Amino acid sequence: MAFVNAVDLCASLHNSLSLLFTCSPAPSEGVRVQTPMMYPDGGLVDVFVIERDGQYIITDYGEALGWVGMQSVRGQLSLKQRRLVDDVCLTLGVELYRGQVVLRCTPETLGEGVQRLAQAVVRISDIWFTFRTRAAETVADEVGDWLEERHISFDRAVKQSGRSIYGWTLDYQTFTPARTSFIFLLSTGSRSAARRVTEHVAAGWVDLSHLKVSQPHTAFVSLFDDTVDVWRGEDFKLVEELSEVALWSRQDELEQILRAA
Repeated sequence: MAFVNAVDLCASLHNSLSLLFTCSPAPSEGVRVQTPMMYPDGGLVDVFVIERDGQYIITDYGEALGWVGMQSVRGQLSLKQRRLVDDVCLTLGVELYRGQVVLRCTPETLGEGVQRLAQAVVRISDIWFTFRTRAAETVADEVGDWLEERHISFDRAVKQSGRSIYGWTLDYQTFTPARTSFIFLLSTGSRSAARRVTEHVAAGWVDLSHLKVSQPHTAFVSLFDDTVDVWRGEDFKLVEELSEVALWSRQDELEQILRAA
């Protein structure tokens, strides 16, 4: 059974979905279905049903990945997030095609397909929510994923002895042809704790300064997680004379520092 136009398609969907779903002709082609399911910010999930070459395709037109990307400093998903998206698609039997979540259906399975695709959209958007509830750990993982994507060799949680008897654990040590970089990641969700974090890092750079003397191609990098607005100008000034300051939101500049470009 094929539907002649959007009106017929809407009528069929109304018969197979609850009253919480509303259908209307889409501006370009097919039908827009507003679902009762929501993104983490409370926005309603819309999906679209279109007919092409006798097949019915349900798509989100890229809204799910677009929404997650807008929540990220980089404007795109991390490697770990993309893997989780793939897991959602595999579990729910939907596909990714050019950034869109899509599902092919017969006329008889359109109602079930709409619900399944909307569920996939919600699950994908929840990936961002899950990551942000683990903010500090998440940023550390994102930095590691980013280093892998840029093919920059690195170690995590590197221990170094200072001039004092105190030992320091640096978040990363990176290796490029031009230099070795030691990185402290400054990340906190609390403005009151930000100064203490900065003072700790400054003390670390002072105590580890002998590394730059014995290893001339060594850089100290203070990487600020600026996804949360907790840092003041004096926090940056405290470490900028002891290290190169980088912001997580400016990853091209960070890469230039690490590669000494």
